[in-house]
Amino acid sequence: MLAGVWAELTDLVLPAECAGCRAERLPLRQGVCATCSAGLAALRPAPVRPTPAPPGLPDCVALGSYRGALRESLLSYKERGRHGLARPLGRLLAEVVAEAVGGRRPVLLVPVPATARAVRARHGDHLRRLARHSADRLRAAGWPVAVAHPLRAVPRPDSATLDSAGRAAAARDAFRLREGRSGAVRRLAAGRVVVLLDDVVTTGVTLAAVARRLENAGIPVYAAAVLAATVRRGRG
Repeated sequence: MLAGVWAELTDLVLPAECAGCRAERLPLRQGVCATCSAGLAALRPAPVRPTPAPPGLPDCVALGSYRGALRESLLSYKERGRHGLARPLGRLLAEVVAEAVGGRRPVLLVPVPATARAVRARHGDHLRRLARHSADRLRAAGWPVAVAHPLRAVPRPDSATLDSAGRAAAARDAFRLREGRSGAVRRLAAGRVVVLLDDVVTTGVTLAAVARRLENAGIPVYAAAVLAATVRRGRG
């Protein structure tokens, strides 16, 4: 474990709206108020698994449930232009990677790729930024870490508008290997555990689809690390 990540991050960030609770005119630490900072710092990574789990879903670890300050911070980062949250959220994601791997080992981080449309809408690839900060945090703690981007995402419907069957259908063919990259990534993965990175897991079909693409290319996936897991209240 990499203890005390959030508490170490003391830079003040504007605007003065808390990313976690959206309260205004409060002192902020890395974009969140003291109450939300304490709540995020108290989260501990734990295994999660959707029910039913899609075939091929690797073991998955999440920092917490997709609610409260964690949910709002992720939405502020992804949808509200608060790109400064990439550093603290990425460092919290490093905590999840450490728990998923179980001990200091050579690791290859593979973030789930975003579509070109999502990258344009969010003014950058939000998971690439998180992966970079996660890798920096792990390296600072003595972990041998590499990051790879062997896949590209093809256009697909917004998963937020789909039920579980729709997500599965959209994810099945949503990713392609980048031309000429599989051999280089196989060499980079040799001797390392491969960990997929995502922000939120709901049904698990996206992570399962990415894992299948990599494993079909001879790149076995060890685990997936995510910031939040959606609490499902029924099967859709």
